[in-house]
Amino acid sequence: MITPLAPSIRNARPLLLSVCLWMAAQVDAADSARDFILADGSGAATFLVADDLDPAVARAANDVCRDIERVSGHLPPKSSALDAKLSSAVLVGVVGKTGWLETLAAAGKIDLRPLAGAWETFVVAVVEQPWPGLERALVVAGSDRRGAIYGLYEISNLIGVSPWHWWADVPVPKQSRLTIPVGRNVVGPPSVKYRGIFINDEDWAMLPWAAETFEPESGNLGPKTYAKVFGLVLRLRANLVWPGMHPTTRAFNDFPENKQVADAYGVVMGSSHAEPMLRNNVGEWKLPAHDYNYIANRAGVLDYWERRVAENGRYENVYTLGMRGIHDSLMVGPRDDPERVRTLERIFADQRALLARYVSPDVRKIPQMFCAYKEVLSLYRLGLKVPDDAIFVWPDDNFGYIRGFDTDAERRRSGGSGVYYHLSYLGRPLAYLWLSSIPPSLIWQQLHQAYEHGADQLWIANVGDIKPAEISMEFFLQMAWDVERWTPQNLPRFLEQWARRDFGAEHAGEIAAIMAEYYALNFERKPEHLQWWRPGQERRPSALTDAEVAARLAAFASLRARSERVKAAVPREKHDAYFQLVHYPVIGSALANERYFFGEQGKLAEARAADEALQAETKRYNEKISGGKWRRYMALEPADGQWSTMRIAPWAPFPEPRRPRPSPSPGSFLVLKGSDFHASQSRGASAWTVIPGLGRSGGAITVLPSTAPHRDLAEVTQ
Repeated sequence: MITPLAPSIRNARPLLLSVCLWMAAQVDAADSARDFILADGSGAATFLVADDLDPAVARAANDVCRDIERVSGHLPPKSSALDAKLSSAVLVGVVGKTGWLETLAAAGKIDLRPLAGAWETFVVAVVEQPWPGLERALVVAGSDRRGAIYGLYEISNLIGVSPWHWWADVPVPKQSRLTIPVGRNVVGPPSVKYRGIFINDEDWAMLPWAAETFEPESGNLGPKTYAKVFGLVLRLRANLVWPGMHPTTRAFNDFPENKQVADAYGVVMGSSHAEPMLRNNVGEWKLPAHDYNYIANRAGVLDYWERRVAENGRYENVYTLGMRGIHDSLMVGPRDDPERVRTLERIFADQRALLARYVSPDVRKIPQMFCAYKEVLSLYRLGLKVPDDAIFVWPDDNFGYIRGFDTDAERRRSGGSGVYYHLSYLGRPLAYLWLSSIPPSLIWQQLHQAYEHGADQLWIANVGDIKPAEISMEFFLQMAWDVERWTPQNLPRFLEQWARRDFGAEHAGEIAAIMAEYYALNFERKPEHLQWWRPGQERRPSALTDAEVAARLAAFASLRARSERVKAAVPREKHDAYFQLVHYPVIGSALANERYFFGEQGKLAEARAADEALQAETKRYNEKISGGKWRRYMALEPADGQWSTMRIAPWAPFPEPRRPRPSPSPGSFLVLKGSDFHASQSRGASAWTVIPGLGRSGGAITVLPSTAPHRDLAEVTQ
């Protein structure tokens, strides 16, 4: 029996919070006779799918049927004959496009009013005798096609199928009886309208894996790979993808099937902050880079954009406005910032004219965004006028700290705002491309602050190659769907609920504690940043004291041992998932620290042993896990000599041990830990609040809400 669905809930915040706690269906003597039987020993309920159902919804229904088969052993039959005589069925529809939904609503069988005009919202309800010949139905109704898709995948969540079943090999629980409790639930609309991921810097993982292991027939990121990406983002209730765009990768639209697959899944496509109008410049701009110049070659650039909008305008897209260089670089042509501002404003007008011609005459209804990334932010602060109805997207600083938040005046823009956020990064001063170590606490603090300041139209995370950013990516998208789900009071429970869903209750607490320590240790210094000099500079030892080095190595040794114990204890069928999601990040970062600090101390045998172990664990990831499914996916940083001005050097022992570095004399400084905060006297609705897990000491304090008026310290302490 599945934990009962809550009564009718508008926006369903309690329902969303409890979904992660629901595990596989359980056989229980307390099963209610009224529960809807999805599958039992006699078979599975029929899925009634009308012939005119949106193909993306029908495809998701097929996915869910296969999920039911994975769990119960019974593949639900499918039928389009709505007059078939059945004892029970699953009915799937979209409001305004599925006639029988209106029939049920008119008969008082189901209330569809919460779906009217809503964005990506769904109802899941058990209906008695929906019409003659059908005794009972589980109705999944969406306000639009993605609403229906999310409603279908809610069934998969309820029967214990992890969103990471394919992408991290999380096994499904086997159960002979699957039931859905009686109830009616409204879930949605999401907190953020467009929510998604940016596949980026894919040279060392996703691309070689796809080209050589998963999709060799395409030799690149093709429709088979993107189908898996799209399926994942939908299971995580996301809706937007920016495709891979590095020079090694064929442009998304080089494969005509790619955009067709996106539409078949119901996923919205966009393009990166540096690639306007759905173009992937490094592969598609065929002239020299200096000709990508709007001042000197306006006709050529306009034609380049026009052809893409004409080809893709009938699909669902979010169009990136503006212009930068070919690949994440300064715009070519203008001589200074004032001229860049004038040129960009002219570009906005021309791009919107193309959208009006090929997408909709009312350009205000076309989803558009402008991202003020890197040097573009300074142009905005100089007075650049962004079209009022376009989404203004604030970037972070590439390391998880958002560079600006809407003022009161900016919040009055009709297009609203959003966030471009890094969970992976290739750039200066140092990249981090290997392991994912942005802690959920930092993601929460930054994105919650952005949302409080009005950024609710588009959130997109640079996830690199998806793996191994699975945990941070899911947390980011959970917040985008329901920003109030996680609070400072329950934030530590995220990791426990995630671990409980994917690994079971027995080990969930320890796995969550291991990952919390993993994030804390790597927040102090990322495993990709274990050198204390920038590329091109002379090598130098770390700035840590001897005591700090010893404490760090001891902490990582303890973390390794704890993960090894859990690895030995989890059921064998979960070993591959545990290795990918927990053990490799933990042991990888531990060995990287041992390799660096032992090498720095002159303990060459220990350093080389750590290096050999790290190479062996990485080889295991690529060649042994899941029967070689992820061959070529995992690459140590740096994987090669590319982009060497942005990445650490290949590891090598120091030529001589570093000199002893004792701790400072006692009493020379005072440390106050945010985690030691006890209480404060609030002023009005604002108060000092602990953000657990943020910072280096287990917690940090801030004033919430972040929109509270600023006060002088003297005023606060009076």
